[in-house]
Amino acid sequence: MSWSGFKKSVNRAGTTVMQKVGQVERTNDAEFQELESRFKVFEKEATALQKESKGYLDSMRAMTASQARIAETIDAFYTDASEAAMASHAYRRAVEELDNKTGRELDAPYRATVLEPIGKLVSYMPATNQAISKRHKKLLDYDSARAKVRKLTEKPSNDPSALPRLPNASDAPQAQQENDLTEEAYTGINEELKEVLPQLLDQRIPYLDPSFEAMIRLQSHFAQEGYEKLGGVQRYFSENVRDDYANGQLDAQVEAVLQEIKDLTIVGLS
Repeated sequence: MSWSGFKKSVNRAGTTVMQKVGQVERTNDAEFQELESRFKVFEKEATALQKESKGYLDSMRAMTASQARIAETIDAFYTDASEAAMASHAYRRAVEELDNKTGRELDAPYRATVLEPIGKLVSYMPATNQAISKRHKKLLDYDSARAKVRKLTEKPSNDPSALPRLPNASDAPQAQQENDLTEEAYTGINEELKEVLPQLLDQRIPYLDPSFEAMIRLQSHFAQEGYEKLGGVQRYFSENVRDDYANGQLDAQVEAVLQEIKDLTIVGLS
């Protein structure tokens, strides 16, 4: 930071303190404050959306990869030609195909239609925050300069060059000229932000609509693919499996097998 920048930072910090104790009047712009508040909410929501959208894709990839590892492990249990072995082989093929298809048909389209547009939207936030921060600094400079002019007006100085009496800016005293310059700088960026922020906020829904639609379509496609792939495995099971599951008989069968394992002598030795 340059020496000039350092002095400005110190002066602005002093102005902030003086405003808190009521010695320097604070300029309030209710319209801008509302826009800034809405932008902060929008920024928070957009950042959360970016995080959760990426988390969804990571979760889908992790799930399909985990399914493939589980299927590989289960498949290693069956070395015969039984129906259970055939079902295990079919399950392994289904989840491996689903895992590969996820990479081809979900990953790239999801990144292109969901993650990249959301990421681009979020990338505008730092520049907007910088502009808001710059406005805040220009406002402090203006409030400070205005306070100086008011003080000199109420309690005139012995130095005529300090008094804000001349209307011509080129001949104006130093305090008045500083006030005019800081007011112009603040007003310029304030009006620009009041024009740009509503446009950004109003465009958030139309901008995100295509990504939202793409997200739903891709999720639906992924679910349909999973249903079809795993549905094909069901033909290797007996016809009464679904009825047994609905009636709770499969749970009873599992409990019976677990009880048999517990009754084994080698289990009792532990």
